[in-house]
Amino acid sequence: MITFPDELKQIAKTVKDFVENEVEPYANRIEEEDQVPGHLLEKAKQLGLFGLGIPEEYGGLGLGVTGKCLVLENLGRTHNGFVSIIGAHTGIGSTGIVRLGSRYLKEKYLPDLAAGNKLAAFALTEPEAGSDAAAIKTRAEKKGDRWILNGMKHFITNGPDADLFTVIAVTDPGKGVKGGFTAFAVEKSFPGLKIGAVDKKMGLRGSHTAQIFFEDCEVPEENVIGEVGTGYVSALKILTEGRCTLAARAYGSCQKLIELATEYMKQRVQFGRPIAENQGLQWMLAEMATETEVGRAFNFHVAKKLENGEKAIKEAAMTKYYATETYNRVADRALQIFGGAGYMKETAVERYYRDARITKIYEGTNEIQKNIIASQLLGK
Repeated sequence: MITFPDELKQIAKTVKDFVENEVEPYANRIEEEDQVPGHLLEKAKQLGLFGLGIPEEYGGLGLGVTGKCLVLENLGRTHNGFVSIIGAHTGIGSTGIVRLGSRYLKEKYLPDLAAGNKLAAFALTEPEAGSDAAAIKTRAEKKGDRWILNGMKHFITNGPDADLFTVIAVTDPGKGVKGGFTAFAVEKSFPGLKIGAVDKKMGLRGSHTAQIFFEDCEVPEENVIGEVGTGYVSALKILTEGRCTLAARAYGSCQKLIELATEYMKQRVQFGRPIAENQGLQWMLAEMATETEVGRAFNFHVAKKLENGEKAIKEAAMTKYYATETYNRVADRALQIFGGAGYMKETAVERYYRDARITKIYEGTNEIQKNIIASQLLGK
C-alpha cells in the first residue's frame, strides 16, 4: 500500500479540489478556444503549482519527486492541455536549473519561475534530432564572454509563451555526446532568439508548441547550466525525472477515465438493463483499474529511487513506457464503453482519447524507452 505524509495528502486534496471544481468546468472552453483562461493560471500560481520542485529558499514548494508525482497525478485528472503547461514548466523546463544550475542561475531565475512570473520550456528536439538526440545541429560558439547560438528547435512545449528556455546545443562537434554538448539558460529576450508560428495539433489544446530559431543569439557565459561539455548528460538527467512525473500525469488521467466509465456503465441502459451488468464491459473496467493501480505503484517506487539519489535510468524508462501505454489502453476502453457517445466532442472521453496519443511520443518515444531498458539490462 502506498502511503504519504499528511502534508502531501493535504496538498494533493487541495489540487484535486481545484481541478475538479475550477478547471474542469472550463475544459470545453479550452478545447474550443485553444487557450487556458488566465484566471485558472493565476489560481495555479497562487497554489504554488509553478514551483513544485523549486526549493523553498527560492519561493517554491520544495517537493521531492514523490511529492511532484502526487500533485501531477491529481492535475492529470483534468484537461491535459492545462496540465501540460504546468508539467513542462515544473518538469523538464526548470529541473535543469534546480538540479544542475549555479547559485547565480538559481538566484536569478528560480524565484520568478516558482511564482509563475516566468514560464519555462525545454528545447532539445530538432527536425533531425528527436529520438536521436545525439544528432542535434544547433551550435554554440564562444566569443569573448558570450556564447553565440545558431540553429532551430521544434515542437517545443510552452515555446510560444515561455520566458526561459533550457537549450541543448553542440559546443564541440568533434567530441559528440561525450563532452561536445552544453546546456544553456536562454531568455526569450536575448538578441537573436525568435519564436515561430504556433503548431496546430491533434490534442493538448491550450498547451502551445512552436519552433524556436537562434540567429546569432547571444547568451552570457554565466548562463551555462552545469559544466561546458556536459549538456548531453544534463539532458538525460532532466529527462529521467521528467519521465517519472509524466507517468504520474498519465495515471491521474487513467483514474478519471475509470471513474467516468464506471458511472456511465451504471446509468446507460441497453436491452432493458444497465450495461454495468455486461460481463464483457466489467472485464474491460477490471483491466483498466488493475493496470492503472499496478503501474501507479511502480511509478511511486521509481520516484522514491530518484528522490534518494539512486540510479534509475532503466526504471524511469520503464515507468514512462508502461504508464503511457496504459493510458492509451484505458482511454481506448473507456471510449468503447461509452460507445458512440464517447466519440462525440461533448464527452470528456473523446478529449482524453486524443490527448493520450502524444504521451507515447514526447519526452522520448516508447520505442526509445524500450531501447534504453534493453541497453541497461545488457550493460551497454
